[in-house]
Amino acid sequence: MPKISTILIGGGPCSGKTTAMEYLRKGLEVRGYRLIFVPEAATELINGGVAPWTCRSYDDFQRAVFEMQLGKEAAFVHAAQKMDAERIVIIFDRGVMDHAGYMTPEGFEQLLADHHTTREELYARYDIVFHLVSAAKGLEAAYTLENNAARAETPEQAAAVDDRLLAAWKDHPNFTLINNTEIFADKMGALMREVYRFLGEPDVPFEDPVITS
Repeated sequence: MPKISTILIGGGPCSGKTTAMEYLRKGLEVRGYRLIFVPEAATELINGGVAPWTCRSYDDFQRAVFEMQLGKEAAFVHAAQKMDAERIVIIFDRGVMDHAGYMTPEGFEQLLADHHTTREELYARYDIVFHLVSAAKGLEAAYTLENNAARAETPEQAAAVDDRLLAAWKDHPNFTLINNTEIFADKMGALMREVYRFLGEPDVPFEDPVITS
């Protein structure tokens, strides 16, 4: 069996998650890691015509996302276990506890009950969780809807979503907050240094893999 590490990249709208995936790919592949990326389920559903505004309620939409996410994660983890590689890193673009930040409290509790699971069991699916803070919190001028067709929040709404997602994940036993910086590459550098530390390589110097490649 290969050594498999699971990393979740989360955060509010317009937090840099998509760019972070490119940093992780370039920064880790060169160090010999086999990378597996699990894409965000909500965006796939919205782009496929299943959206909050096409479902009867927002909780109904979130249930669809949750169920799709469970299946996708199981498929990717199962495939990783069958790979011929020594060090595999599975990187999740959001995870199943996100729903606590989007659903009503009653709806989320019912979701847990219906799937016979708990918050602790959902946390245990990921070895480490990184929350990238939305640009809507402190860098409002950088907040944009243009790089994600599925994003519709105003900056105020995005900041509120960020707060709810932070509350949903902060009790994970290995939670790391990645704050905004005036220079975006510094934010990515903070993320990469924490990832290297988690993987047991704390002395790896950060060299911007996107700029230097």
